[in-house]
Amino acid sequence: MLLFLIAQLLDGVFTYVGIHTFGQAIEANPLLAWYIAMFGPGVALIGAKTVAVACAATLHFCARHRTVAVLTFVYLAAAVWPWTQIILS
Repeated sequence: MLLFLIAQLLDGVFTYVGIHTFGQAIEANPLLAWYIAMFGPGVALIGAKTVAVACAATLHFCARHRTVAVLTFVYLAAAVWPWTQIILS
């Protein structure tokens, strides 16, 4: 669960930096891009990450630890890693 929280934090920070560096069009998730356009990046990202953490906490409390582990890996591979490549290049 702790690694999931770290992955969410990193994704949120990198997304925020990416949007401020490259503009809103850099966000690949159309739902999140819409929320960013409607509410701004700060509110949209805090909202999205809060929902993600709440869902993971529910899975954790229901003893679905493998599911949380898989989701952590997915976030690291599909969100955090690409952002590091974009921002650090």
